[in-house]
Amino acid sequence: MTSVEKTTGTSDPGPSGYAAARLRLLQEESRSGPSRRSALAGLTDDWLNALFTTAARETGVRGAALVAVGGYGRGELSPRSDLDLLLLHDGKAAPADLARLADRIWYPVWDLGLSLDHSVRTPGEARKTAAEDLKVHLGLLDARPVAGDLGLLTGLRTSVLADWRNHAPKRLPRLHAMCRERADRAGELRFLLEPDLKEARGGLRDITALRAVAASWLADAPREGLADARRRLLDARDALHLVTGRSGDRLALQEQDQVAARLGLLDADALLREVYEAARTVAYATDVTWREVGRVLRARAARPRLRGLLGPRAATPERAPLAEGVVESDGEAVLARAARPERDPVLALRLGAAAAQAGLPVSPHAVRRLAAQSRPLPTPWPAEAREQLLTLLGAGEPTIGVWEALEAEGIVSTLLPDWERVRCRPQRNPVHTWTVDRHLVETAVRASAMTRRVGRPDLLLMAALLHDIGKGWPGDHSVVGETIARDTAVRVGFDPADADVLATLVRHHLLLAETATRRDLDDPATVRSVAEAVGTSGTLELLHALTEADALATGPAAWSAWRASLVADLVRRVTAVLGGAPVPGQPDPAPSAEEERLAVEALRTAEPVLALHARHEEDAVGVELAVAVPDQPGVLPAVAGVLALHRLTVRAADLRALDLPDHLGEVLVLRWRVAAEYGALPEAARLRTDLVRALDGSLDVSAKLADREAAYPRRRGVVPPPPRVSVVPEVSSLATVLEVRAPDAVGLLHRIGRALEGAGVRVRSAHVSTLGANAVDSLYVTSAEGKPLDPADAATVAASVESALSSV
Repeated sequence: MTSVEKTTGTSDPGPSGYAAARLRLLQEESRSGPSRRSALAGLTDDWLNALFTTAARETGVRGAALVAVGGYGRGELSPRSDLDLLLLHDGKAAPADLARLADRIWYPVWDLGLSLDHSVRTPGEARKTAAEDLKVHLGLLDARPVAGDLGLLTGLRTSVLADWRNHAPKRLPRLHAMCRERADRAGELRFLLEPDLKEARGGLRDITALRAVAASWLADAPREGLADARRRLLDARDALHLVTGRSGDRLALQEQDQVAARLGLLDADALLREVYEAARTVAYATDVTWREVGRVLRARAARPRLRGLLGPRAATPERAPLAEGVVESDGEAVLARAARPERDPVLALRLGAAAAQAGLPVSPHAVRRLAAQSRPLPTPWPAEAREQLLTLLGAGEPTIGVWEALEAEGIVSTLLPDWERVRCRPQRNPVHTWTVDRHLVETAVRASAMTRRVGRPDLLLMAALLHDIGKGWPGDHSVVGETIARDTAVRVGFDPADADVLATLVRHHLLLAETATRRDLDDPATVRSVAEAVGTSGTLELLHALTEADALATGPAAWSAWRASLVADLVRRVTAVLGGAPVPGQPDPAPSAEEERLAVEALRTAEPVLALHARHEEDAVGVELAVAVPDQPGVLPAVAGVLALHRLTVRAADLRALDLPDHLGEVLVLRWRVAAEYGALPEAARLRTDLVRALDGSLDVSAKLADREAAYPRRRGVVPPPPRVSVVPEVSSLATVLEVRAPDAVGLLHRIGRALEGAGVRVRSAHVSTLGANAVDSLYVTSAEGKPLDPADAATVAASVESALSSV
């Protein structure tokens, strides 16, 4: 009985029988993973064998074979995979008969809606095409017979494999270049929120490339965990095909929960972590393999010349000492011959530190030996172990490769047990570029460039490595991380006072950035609260450097010259307080010359006055717009709405009231950082004209924005979380602080302003910041009498603003 009969209970080899059997197989809950892929490949083999046999008999074609190549040849047949087929023939059949044979195989496949990649060639043509097309050559390395004359394929496989090995020195560099180009195009699988399981670096195509390298006999990939990684990626692709009902390899956000459920995983985060771990294994194996290929090819090129000069000694690479038990050999950091991991518990850290400082990769064989034989470090660590860890962290960019090599063999998790909780953990915030573990290492790399700015670089580097360690546990990661950081510091050998500093840095690692961009720095309570949190000027110095390193390691949206200046201003003020200077009693500093000039002109004309300034900083965005308007209701929503109408995106904003002593009345001064969505910036005169109309009511900004939104609706992918408006307690003694977190959208600040006006409160100051697709706005509001709102009124205002934003 054939496998078709076994699966379907029928001997019908036609399309309907195969389709029914295929459907039943894919619906079997008990079949999944390798078992289902193997069964699907076998089922397809039998059907195609029957098609080929019948077609060959009816057309009279002899000397032909049907061959599975590529993924089908490897048996990696996912539910919606393409069928890669080669019709191989000896060249003796008439072209018309051969064409009829091919049609009787291809058309039934197409009739079932299956994707087909097909070709018809003689063995000589296939070999010639493989020599000219690297992708064809790779596919033929996995060629497998399905039906017909097996001798044709046997001869072709022998010659194709021989060609691959003979030309490996030329073909492998081209394959490596192709892999790099694909990685540049598709990205790094383990850091993508919507990864391509096949094309991204660390995906299925890289596994295929590793098989090709192994087939060349030039080098081989590390086998540890590679088969399991391949299975995980294929299982994820199978589940994706079943969920979507179509071919494709990209794990879109909206499908991840369903794919996770198919695989029996808790949620989308668990799915991504599984995929990321598999991709990390593949990426590490890829790095090691290509490094070995390069080493072998360089050695082959150099050997004839060296043999002529040095004789037999040329075969032995020199070994240069790097540290105790560590030497450099053939471009890698390896263990010295006398090294004894079982007697030297610091050796793993010493190897990593020496390699990173020398800018060398570590030998995978050395790391594997250390993982198997190293004696555990005592608790607390000896001073040398702590110093070697800090040396590794302070080496800059080379730290990343060395750390990943140690992590791949489990050494990092052995040294720092809490690391396991953040390893390969995804971060859903699009501002973040990396997984949690990689972000921590990237932060340490950034901090290594700042060690000259602080008095305790050791604490800075350690805080950088630990600042997000709490993300592996439920709850506020800063609060959870404080406890983990203190425990880890004691484990590593820091004294209790230093452990307290590290715990404080981790607990408050977001404090400076959040305060500087969301709070009124002219409010005495703001500066006092930061001073009380950090405690000492030394801790503040470390926190300042950590804040910058963290932001730089997060992604391009997290740091700019503007943010740096705000944080520096806050640090300056807090430093003065910690040094004994009193907190300034006046909430508002004296206006700048430009602000005073604009305010005077606004009072004189009783109309808005504008000034535009181009910004020249390398990482600044757009222009700075200053607006002065005589105090009146509706200023904030009017200005924000006019900017939105002119397609100006608000990157940052600041509003405050000026009461000039020599003039009657109060003036509102607004400073905006804006950028044009596209095209040139509008002229200041046009902005002023529309602002005048918006303030006097002749321009209905809300209606205009609604009309534009209706005419050009924004394309949305995943629905973002709803807006949230909260009252921030005990931040200011002069006003009530509302914090708005919402998806960044056209006219967002206009809607916030209208909601506040409708609630009958005054906006005393506003601080707006945009992080990726999210806006975080802090608004200092008072009653009509200029006093903070009582708690009940504040809660009501917050609810009304949230309702207004949620209704859009």
